[in-house]
Amino acid sequence: MKTNLIFLGRREILNNHKVAFFCSQKCPSHLILKSYDWAIDQRDKGVCVISGFHSKIEKDVLDFLLKGTQPIIMILARNMKKRFPAEQRKAIKENRLLTISPFDDKVTQNTKETCHKRNEVIFEIADEIVVAFATKSGKLEKLLMKGRNVKSYEVW
Repeated sequence: MKTNLIFLGRREILNNHKVAFFCSQKCPSHLILKSYDWAIDQRDKGVCVISGFHSKIEKDVLDFLLKGTQPIIMILARNMKKRFPAEQRKAIKENRLLTISPFDDKVTQNTKETCHKRNEVIFEIADEIVVAFATKSGKLEKLLMKGRNVKSYEVW
């Protein structure tokens, strides 16, 4: 990967087996509880989850993960944040939340393009991918179809 990444947190977290989690903005209701159960299971197993934690379901998954002790990797679709919510600050201080941005300080907002770039970075870093839901013909589905160098992925 040629992208220059900016890190906040303990980089050694990248040495873990990393499972990416994706869910499009619009998600069928029957997959919401499955996503929550999955997050709790990953938390309880100590699995390192990587995501943009951008969609509503992804944010909820992050909330479940932050209640654990396992490592978490958050990839931003903008420059490095200056402020973090209390639970995220706590996880950073505990050396279990690594935040990464592939963008310099000039990129201050999420756009469709920066979200796509963020997802590409996640695909590149992840060892496995779990997709709770991908909108038909959406950018996430197109990215999945490209066939990344990922050992395995699962779409519910």
